[in-house]
Amino acid sequence: MISLKELNPLQKVTLRFVVIALLFYGLTVIEGMMMRAVQVNIPLLEAEHFFAVLNAHPIVGIFGYSFMLVMGAFYFLVPTFTKKELYSVFLAELNWLVMAAGTGIVWLSSFIFHYSALYTNYWPLPVIGSTGVSLGLYALGILLIMIGILIFCFNLFATVFHREPGDKPLSTLIISAFGLDGFVNIFNRFRGRPDKVVEPDVPLPIVAIFRGTIDTVLDALVLGSVAIVFLVYAFFKLKGATLPTTWLDPLIYKNLYWWGLDLIADGLVLIYVAGTWYLLAMIITGRQIFMQNFARAALFVELVVSWFVWSHHLLSDQTQPVMMRIFSGEMITAFELVTSGIAVFLTLATLWQARPLKMTMPLKFLLGGIVGFGLGVPAGILQADLGMNRILHNTQWVIGAHAHMQILVGLSCTLFAALYAIFPMVTKREVKSEFLSNVHFWCQMVGGIGMSVAMGFAGLNGMLRRTLYMGDPTYLQEMYFAAFFGTILAIGYLVMMYNLISTIGIPSLISLFIRLPWSKTQSNIAS
Repeated sequence: MISLKELNPLQKVTLRFVVIALLFYGLTVIEGMMMRAVQVNIPLLEAEHFFAVLNAHPIVGIFGYSFMLVMGAFYFLVPTFTKKELYSVFLAELNWLVMAAGTGIVWLSSFIFHYSALYTNYWPLPVIGSTGVSLGLYALGILLIMIGILIFCFNLFATVFHREPGDKPLSTLIISAFGLDGFVNIFNRFRGRPDKVVEPDVPLPIVAIFRGTIDTVLDALVLGSVAIVFLVYAFFKLKGATLPTTWLDPLIYKNLYWWGLDLIADGLVLIYVAGTWYLLAMIITGRQIFMQNFARAALFVELVVSWFVWSHHLLSDQTQPVMMRIFSGEMITAFELVTSGIAVFLTLATLWQARPLKMTMPLKFLLGGIVGFGLGVPAGILQADLGMNRILHNTQWVIGAHAHMQILVGLSCTLFAALYAIFPMVTKREVKSEFLSNVHFWCQMVGGIGMSVAMGFAGLNGMLRRTLYMGDPTYLQEMYFAAFFGTILAIGYLVMMYNLISTIGIPSLISLFIRLPWSKTQSNIAS
C-alpha cells in the first residue's frame, strides 16, 4: 500500500480526482449494461426508466468520468511542466467536491426521479415533459458541474500565467500559450530564416491544455446559462405555476445549446486528446515533438475550427438555414479530419524517431487511443454530409461507430495511457500487476471496438437510437454482439480497479476521503 504521509497535497488531490472519476466510469458501465439487457429483451428497466438512464449515461460518462480524470491529471501535470506551484490546492479540493456532487445530483434526477429529456434537451421538452423536482435536480446538478469546470479553468489559468518579479511579460506568455510563436517560426522557415523562438515560453502540452480550457469555459457558460433557465422553470413548476415556453425560440435555442455542447465533443476533446498524445510521446521518448511548430500552430487552428462546426448536429433539421448546414455542418467539419490527422502524424513520427521503444502500458494505450480516433473520426466525418446524414443521423451508427468508438476506444485509451504514465509519478509506486494491466488493455480494445461496430452495423440496418424494440427480433443479433462486447469492457474495468486498488491499498484509498482512526499508524506503513 502507499503511504499517505509521503504524498504532498497536490498528489493527494490528484488521486481523489482519479478515484472519483473511475468510480463514475464504473457507474456508466453499469448503466450501459442495464440498457444492453433491455435491448436483448431482458425487461430489467421499464421504458420510462430506460430513457431516464439513457439521459444520465452521457452526463456521468463525460463529466463524472472523463472530465474528472482529465482534471486530476492536469492538476498534477501543469505545475510539473511549468515548474510552478498550483495556484490553489484549496480550489482544487473544492473542485472535485463540486464536480462529484453535481454529477451525482444529475444521476439522481434521472435514475430516481426519471428526468428523461436526454442530453439534447430540445426546447421545450425539458420543461413540459418533466416534474418540477426532476427538472430542478437536473438543472442544479448541471449548474454545479459548470461551476466546477469554471473553478478548474480559473485555477489552471492562474497557475500558468502567475508571474514572479523578473519573469517574462504576461503578453509573451499569452502569445506562447496560443501557439502564435509556432506560426512565426513556420513563417520564418518559409523565408529561409532561423526560428525566432527557439525555446517557447509555454511547453507544447500546456498550450494544448490552455486552448482546451478556452473551449471548456465557453461550454460552461452556455450550459450553465441553460441550467439557470431550467431552474427558473422548475421553481415555478414546484409552486404550481406555468411559465410560457414561447419565450425561447426553439431553433435559436437549439443552435446555442449545440454550440456549447459541441465544444466538448469536437473542440475540447480533440484539443485535450492531441495535447495528451504529445505529452505522452514526450514522456515515453524523452524528446520534443516532431515538427512542434506545426503542432503548436495546428492546435490554434483546431481551437478556431471548434467554434464553427456545431451545425453538423443539425444537418437533418429542415428549419436550419441551408448555408449554415453546408459551411458549418459540412465544409468546416471536414477540416477536423486534417487537424486530427496532423496530431496523429506528429505523435507517431515522434515515436518512430525514438525507436526502439519498449512497449509499456502507456505506449500501448496511447497507440490504442490513436486507433480509436482513427476509426471514430472518419465515421463522424461520413455523417457530416447532407445526403449521408439523412440516412445515418438518427440511427445507432451515430452513437455506436462514431460516439462510442471515440469515447470508449479513442478517448478512454488516451486517458488510461495518461493514468498508467502518471500513476507512478504521483504515488511513487508501479502498478502492481503488468499482466492485469495487459488484460485491461485488450478488454478495452476488443470490447470497445466490438461493441461500437455491432451498434454501427445495427444502425446501417436501420436501427434507430433513442428507440426501444422490445419484442421485435429485427436487430436482436447485433444487440447480442453489443452486449457480449460490453461484458468484455466491464471485465476490463473490474480488472483495472482490482489492480489499482491492490497497488494503493484499501485503507489508504479510504483515507484519501475519510480520516480513519488508525490512519496515523497506517500512514507510516510503506509497502
